[in-house]
This record gives sequence, structure tokens and C-alpha cells, in this order.
Amino acid sequence: MLVIRRDLVDAMVAHARRDHPDEACGVLAGPAGSDRPERFVPMTNAARSPTFYQFDSMEQLRLHRELEANDEVPVVIYHSHTATEAYPSRTDVNIAAEPDAHYVLVSTRDPEVHELRSYRIVDGVVTEEPVEIVESEPVDPAIERFMLSNTGPDDVPDCR
Repeated sequence: MLVIRRDLVDAMVAHARRDHPDEACGVLAGPAGSDRPERFVPMTNAARSPTFYQFDSMEQLRLHRELEANDEVPVVIYHSHTATEAYPSRTDVNIAAEPDAHYVLVSTRDPEVHELRSYRIVDGVVTEEPVEIVESEPVDPAIERFMLSNTGPDDVPDCR
């Protein structure tokens, strides 16, 4: 299951609408070893195509260096489909190179309503997964207990 904040969903959808009729693409980065998307990174579709996306190679190199420097990974790799449903094409499956990533597709074929779906793509096998959109990142219960246990009698816990 992909758990994702609403602001990140809104950013992906806005990017997809902005680049329409061409496909938009990008990454949501998160801490290495986690499955939490935290940072929106829109990329340039070097193909500038309504039916295909390709990360700009220089942007991709900069992104990988930045991820490494920040101890982050691409938790989500997203792109839009401008005239079809949000389901990976054969080309999407063939270029999927991050087995741990969630592949999110946003369909902008309807100008009023977007469709957003998430998949795992491993060794050419596509598996759809549920998406849970949350208003903010859930607080880890262990961290919340720590925060509550370290407050004084006049303190208000700073949980959210």
C-alpha cells in the first residue's frame, strides 16, 4: 500500500495538468530504508510527448547525486497519461528500473477529474496497490509516546 500526503498528490496532479497535453514526470523522494514519500521533485519530460515520458538525463544525474547526498531514495516515480487510463503501458513496464519504487500514474484525460493509481513493477510484472491519502504524515507511535513522556506539567505535546 502507498501512504501519501495530500499535498504531494496535489503537487503531482498540478504538474500533470500544467504539462498537459504532454506527459509529466517526476519523483517523490524519501529517506533511505523507508517507504515514505516526503519531497516532490518534478522532472522535465525530455521526450516532450503526449504518449511517452523520458527523464532529462542531466536532471536525472543531478537528482541521483542529490538523493545520495541526502540519504534518500526515489520512493515514488510518477508520470501522467494524457488520453488513457492510469495504467502502465508496455513501454512504462519496460523502462521500470526501480523494483522498490511505487509507480504512480495520473490520468488527465478528463479535464475535470483526475485518476490516480499506484503500482509495483518488478521484473515486468505489474501489481496494482491501494493508495491511502493522508492529510499529514502519521506520527510513529513510539515517537509519540516519547514526545508525551518528555513533557512537563505545563507543556503541551508537540505531536502535530
